[in-house]
Amino acid sequence: MKQPDMKQPRLQPPAGACDCHIHIYELQRYPLAPTATFGPPQASWDDYLQVRRALGLDRAVIVQATGYGFDNRCALEALRLSQGTARMIATLRADTPMAELRALHEAGVRGVRFMMIPDSGGVMRWEDLEPMAQRIAELGWVINLQLDGRELPVYEKRLAALPCQLSLDHNGKYLTPVAPSDPSFLTLLRLLDRGHVWVKLSAPYETSRSGPPRYDDVSALAGALAAANPDRCLWASNYPHPGRADRPDNADMLDLLAHWAPAEADRRKILVDNPARLYGF
Repeated sequence: MKQPDMKQPRLQPPAGACDCHIHIYELQRYPLAPTATFGPPQASWDDYLQVRRALGLDRAVIVQATGYGFDNRCALEALRLSQGTARMIATLRADTPMAELRALHEAGVRGVRFMMIPDSGGVMRWEDLEPMAQRIAELGWVINLQLDGRELPVYEKRLAALPCQLSLDHNGKYLTPVAPSDPSFLTLLRLLDRGHVWVKLSAPYETSRSGPPRYDDVSALAGALAAANPDRCLWASNYPHPGRADRPDNADMLDLLAHWAPAEADRRKILVDNPARLYGF
């Protein structure tokens, strides 16, 4: 399906730039799981490729959609179609055999998703976190965690002690945006300093109260993250913006990165170097 009238971003990404959080939905061939909490849009790998080309990006990270639960077939198919230009974050049971984990690694999977926002349709449990982290550490995989950032102080010690890489979604996903001086945001900054924690500068519209075009309340957090630790930041479009009736323009989301990280050298880290290191491109 051709994407109509795709806007071109003003920001020109460097070669090897990566979109670190996208979802793929093939709703006729891969029906949603009974745990799904909303109806997402149809969004095939070919649909996304049109967006990626328009944005001038070369790589992507396919994140297993919560609507599919433990059924990773749709995302794995997109991973195969990517011909090496994508990596994938799966949703896996904590007792998945190591042989299966290694096979998934060979296919391009690089982590496990923990969606912990209430009523989001996530299927992992907090008690799965440490056992899964122990099992994937030898593969160099990442736990892709989404939680309300205001709860980070509660989990700081657990997250700091994980033996594997950890990435946090959407600027920390503060369901009510906080000030950069808030204790929960200072917790996020401390975690980034640990050396194994990353954060995605993405989807400000999901939590912003001030709204477009700049999403000033969330942009204050994204800018503070990029300024404090550009070596631990990633960027993502969150295509196709599931669960949103007011879907933003993907080019506008990329252009926000120039506002959050004004220095070209920092943007190169965020778009190219950091994803290559974390996901093994």
